[in-house]
Amino acid sequence: MALEHAILVSLSERAGTGYELTRRFGKSIGFFWGASHQQIYRTLGRMVDQGWVTAEDVPQQGRPDRKVHRVTNEGRAELERWLAAPSPVATLRDELAVRLRGAAYLPDLSALVADVRRHRDEHASRYAVYLEIAARDFPEPAALRGQRLHQYLVLRGGIRVEQGFVEWCDDILSALVPDEIPSRTMPSPRMPSPPMPSPTKSPASSGASA
Repeated sequence: MALEHAILVSLSERAGTGYELTRRFGKSIGFFWGASHQQIYRTLGRMVDQGWVTAEDVPQQGRPDRKVHRVTNEGRAELERWLAAPSPVATLRDELAVRLRGAAYLPDLSALVADVRRHRDEHASRYAVYLEIAARDFPEPAALRGQRLHQYLVLRGGIRVEQGFVEWCDDILSALVPDEIPSRTMPSPRMPSPPMPSPTKSPASSGASA
């Protein structure tokens, strides 16, 4: 996957300026595919040159024109091609795990324990943010369909990942510091399962005419 494809997804959902895209990456797509505003602006320029997006100057009263980007037919064709292709299975590369694997070579585990606590706090904070987003934007998951359902499923995956990482850190701390009085808490997710799609009926089986 290239940043171009993440931008095509975002612009397909809603046209926008480079600044608006940067904000979206900061609070939604960026949770699982990060990019700086410099990367986004450079990539948008390449996509305009490739013909995947257009950049339209929209006048504003008393303010500089807005350069609004929209996906072209060529861009939609590229997005469809990419979406239909199989995605590679992610390979885990986690530095904390490697450090933990080598912990036996440390004369003192205090620095490693502090690092695990830091990771635990960061992931717990992100986990709480994801739960807030779920409660605010997707209060009735069972009623979701289409694009909103797809967005929720991505968020649900992020919640599961963060929850699992926090629990792993708690396991590590319980094993390395067994005498420590646990004071760590984590909010419980309240995530009703999304609806299961019903089998698609063919025109013949549904009685529809051709």
